Amino acid sequence: MVRVKQKTSRPLAVFDLDGTLADSAHRQRFLERSPRDWDAFFAAAPEDPPLAEGVALALDSARECEVVYLTGRPERCRRATVEWLAAQGLPEGRMWMRRDDDRRPARRTKLEILRRLARDREIRALVDDDELVCGDAERAGFTVVRARWAAASAALKDAQGREGRT
Repeated sequence: MVRVKQKTSRPLAVFDLDGTLADSAHRQRFLERSPRDWDAFFAAAPEDPPLAEGVALALDSARECEVVYLTGRPERCRRATVEWLAAQGLPEGRMWMRRDDDRRPARRTKLEILRRLARDREIRALVDDDELVCGDAERAGFTVVRARWAAASAALKDAQGREGRT
């Protein structure tokens, strides 16, 4: 007998963190240096103010979807990130983070995880601010909501595209 995996009825809403739910503008200065200070950049993340538009969308999505988080933050930031999400009143949900030594571009790592999730679950939407991630996800057939409510950072955009850090 062959078993066929059946998708559960509750779809996933997949949310990025930095620039989508968390306003990382106050820590961009660590990426404008040469060399970039990634340890300081991530250490300052617990002080991020929430982005109201992203938080409202996550709370609204939780009515029909299971909210999960997909971030380029390294695994070493898990505890502080979970605490930050709870402090903002965001839905509890599974979180996929980058291995501490993983420097692949976010567009690659996030798309791999989305495809893996889509094997067993409907993905209602990916909400992300990274245009490269959004474009690749759309080309792969995912519904994307572009988080354009935070101030753009050239340093962060460069880091996302070339250094595989967030």
